[in-house]
Amino acid sequence: MDIVIIDGLSFALPLFIMAIGGIYCEKSGVTMLAVEGLQGFGAFIGAFVAVAIAGNFSGDSPVPFYIAMIMAAVGGSIFALIHALLCLKFKANQVISGVVVNILAMALTAYLTKLLNRVVFGATSDKFVLTVSSRITIPGISKIPVLGAVFTNLYPFELVIVAVAFIAWFVMYKTRFGMHLRACGDNPHAVDAAGRQVGQIRLAAIMICGALSGLGGICFAYSISANFSSSIYVGYGYLAIAALIFGNWRILPTLGACLLFGFARSGGYRLVQVLQMPSSYQDLVMILPYVLTLLLLVFFSKQNGAPRALGVIYDKGAR
Repeated sequence: MDIVIIDGLSFALPLFIMAIGGIYCEKSGVTMLAVEGLQGFGAFIGAFVAVAIAGNFSGDSPVPFYIAMIMAAVGGSIFALIHALLCLKFKANQVISGVVVNILAMALTAYLTKLLNRVVFGATSDKFVLTVSSRITIPGISKIPVLGAVFTNLYPFELVIVAVAFIAWFVMYKTRFGMHLRACGDNPHAVDAAGRQVGQIRLAAIMICGALSGLGGICFAYSISANFSSSIYVGYGYLAIAALIFGNWRILPTLGACLLFGFARSGGYRLVQVLQMPSSYQDLVMILPYVLTLLLLVFFSKQNGAPRALGVIYDKGAR
């Protein structure tokens, strides 16, 4: 049971922080299907910086890891400007823009990874090899049955994600900026009438989404794959979007959805091990979160209430 909780959390929390980014963007009224691409590009920037500076630190130093997290957030937010430019400046279809950003990120990072490995590191490789992040256990509380598993063998990024998620929740629901952002997704004309710039708020929301998606991407790179390569684009971004829809665009219910997906994944792996099934069945287990997503959306999507102005191009002159 403990291993299911430990592994489930390490998958669910990066998914959760990406979903929060999607909530910020869609609550502002901009459809965000580009989470997968923002995750990948952010992870690419973070992984490249980590590999480039690794030689300046001892092998067990956590400094490159934390710098990689910062740079992944920066890279994701900058790459998100493409989506902002298409949607806010050129008023392009937001769904198509998201798909374009995803495809561009996958192709661009694949090319740049090979190029930078050859030019900078003198290696012929299509990946940036990272070390697996160390884990920590919180003394005392980790000894509690079942609940203690939550505080056992934690990746450091899990603590960072919890802190960032709390800040994101506070900003969304307890600040004027959060109030204006939520209003942009429901009644942007009222926001404009109050003297606020709808475009600026939506731009900020898109960049926040990029930063949080990049953060989630580098966490997956350091935990699940231990490298950056095309394997980072395996549908986690779309799973995060499904989680926020199932969570009705609210942060706490979305956390519940992400935990459900995470425990379904880790529980499936554990079941394969307990039953001593062939290793090929582990690949089959990877589809469990996606099957669960389909079932949840089929039965509960009709009850969801998306922001009223979601996907609607804002025209200041229209009423």
